[in-house]
Amino acid sequence: MKSENKTAAAPRKGAKAKGLKKVEAFVRPGALKKIMLALAEADYPGLTVTEVQGHGRQRGVKEHYRDQTTMSLLTKFKLEIVVEGGDEARRIVDAIVKAARTGEYGDGKIFVYDVERALRIRTGEPVV
Repeated sequence: MKSENKTAAAPRKGAKAKGLKKVEAFVRPGALKKIMLALAEADYPGLTVTEVQGHGRQRGVKEHYRDQTTMSLLTKFKLEIVVEGGDEARRIVDAIVKAARTGEYGDGKIFVYDVERALRIRTGEPVV
């Protein structure tokens, strides 16, 4: 029978952040307030918000002027939230979907990624 080492090994510098997930959502500007309230209720008030421009299937806004058609990019908000584990990521995704869904084109998209590496800038220690 093998003996088990009960002491946890110190994480090595640059070690993979175990179980961390990044939830990235692109949403309508009008949904931001509802999403922030939903995230606060889900006990995740910390997030990063960036104003971005782009288009999806709706291809932006078409503008017509003197026989010329131009495509304009739509303003969206990009939300970034890092959580511990898949269960927490699902909970955050559910909260965002519930707050942002209108059923119309342009509601947005959500992506969930594994976090390969995370470290605290102030100390240089890995975030695990």
